[in-house]
Amino acid sequence: MLLGIIMEIICKPIGIVHSPFMESMGTPIQPTAGKDVKGKIEVFPEFESGLDGVEGFSHIIVVFHFHLSEKTKLKVVPYLDNKEKGVFATRAPSRPNHIGISVVRLEKIEGNLLFVKDLDIINGTPVLDIKPFIPELNPKKARKGWLEKKEKGFRIKKDEGEKI
Repeated sequence: MLLGIIMEIICKPIGIVHSPFMESMGTPIQPTAGKDVKGKIEVFPEFESGLDGVEGFSHIIVVFHFHLSEKTKLKVVPYLDNKEKGVFATRAPSRPNHIGISVVRLEKIEGNLLFVKDLDIINGTPVLDIKPFIPELNPKKARKGWLEKKEKGFRIKKDEGEKI
């Protein structure tokens, strides 16, 4: 421990993603690029009671592990630019802890299965947490950093086949 900070954290998955995407190639980069893509989040039975009350939300935040990410880089070229940036200024998967987030539409819940839309997550991805998306708790006028200089309307760069 360094100054009271835990140096290692072990997370236990609470569930798994079932999606039509079997590999990084062809998987939408963000939920807006995965518009209307359907999938399921299976919450493991021992965590099912934690879903009580989630059914009333239109969107949920899925916190997951980029389980196929083999690299950690502190500098990356983001998909919306051609200049290198620090990984913490991007949403790239090659992060030190390989943690991702995605906001998806919640259609319904049946037992321990959450049926979702706007999915941009690879099949078999471990889910670490689920949180309700609450619009009023999100800033109305957030700055977009280096993205503010980009054209309006995001255009997604073609995947050059780089393995995540």
